[in-house]
Amino acid sequence: MKFAIITHALHKVKGEKLYAYEPYVKEMNIWLLQADEVLLLSPTCNDKINEIEIPYNHKKICLNKIPNINILTLKNKIRSLTYLPLILIKIFKVMMYADHIHIRCPGNIGLLGCAVQVLFPSKPKTVKYAGNWDPNSKQPTSYKIQKWILSNTFLTKNCKVLVYGNWKNQSKNIVPFFTASYKKSEIEIIEKKSLSATITFLFVGSFSEGKQPFLSVKVIENLILKGFNVKLEMFGEGAQFNKIKEYVKNNSLEKTIILHGNKSKDIVKKAYKKAHFLLFISKSEGWPKVVAEAMFWRCLPISSKVSCVAYMLDNGARGSLVMSNVTLEELKQIIIKYIENEGVYQKQVLKAQEWSQQFTIDKFSKEIKKIIHE
Repeated sequence: MKFAIITHALHKVKGEKLYAYEPYVKEMNIWLLQADEVLLLSPTCNDKINEIEIPYNHKKICLNKIPNINILTLKNKIRSLTYLPLILIKIFKVMMYADHIHIRCPGNIGLLGCAVQVLFPSKPKTVKYAGNWDPNSKQPTSYKIQKWILSNTFLTKNCKVLVYGNWKNQSKNIVPFFTASYKKSEIEIIEKKSLSATITFLFVGSFSEGKQPFLSVKVIENLILKGFNVKLEMFGEGAQFNKIKEYVKNNSLEKTIILHGNKSKDIVKKAYKKAHFLLFISKSEGWPKVVAEAMFWRCLPISSKVSCVAYMLDNGARGSLVMSNVTLEELKQIIIKYIENEGVYQKQVLKAQEWSQQFTIDKFSKEIKKIIHE
């Protein structure tokens, strides 16, 4: 099978290997178990490969390079428009040659892929919509256009669109799906985590405005000032990293708020095993893997109610749900209630672990094989 991937994910070439963001590549390596030949269409760059990038496993990948486009500034909009004909032609050629078309959405390249796939109604297609499928959420116009094309069974034929969450009134080609991080063989007994000693919180994600890392810092600082024995370990990097690093230093919080930067999956996995809570107050998500990963290792999420998080946390039975604009005081009170009622914490964190451990890489692989071949 000649398997085409249309993606905006930035790729790097080193020797004969292709590298990209680890969670994306780990997933694609599972899809590519069903492929004899891979036709990858994506932008590339010459930057140094970092700790959170890994190579594809497949031996026969044909890379079709396209320019990296964005429309954040007027200059970039004009530049992107000049590249459109070239990119559209390349997408068409890749799709024409492929036996199976796989599009990654949402994104600028995903939008173009959604438009071009209309010309191939008889070819089997899958779309992984990794963003928020919630019909009532506020989203950019380009995302809404992608969702409209994909939901329209007249324009999008012979296609399964994998989305996070189970939403009402969806067209027949919309398939509720999930993402997995760990194998069944990795499941192990995690000892009960007591709240009577130091209580460890995690932040895992990009240090961006949308992930609100500074809110996590402030709530832990506030709890420390109130006399609670807590600490926060933060994994990731981004635009707000240096600002938070400076704040931590200026307020003498280095021993209780630890900034690790980007670390490998195994290091983060060890942190999940030791931590009591995950703080994840994001403004927008698809399937928040860090929430599912934390639950897998008996680390209870306190998360914003975005995308399918309410479904993941069973509306608050497997963790705490807050609005993305939650106040510092509200967040602090949720944590204090857990500390004062450890029985509630232990009951919820066990439910969270049991639910998350259903979704293993083994199950994911079986479901992907079924989707491609049925």
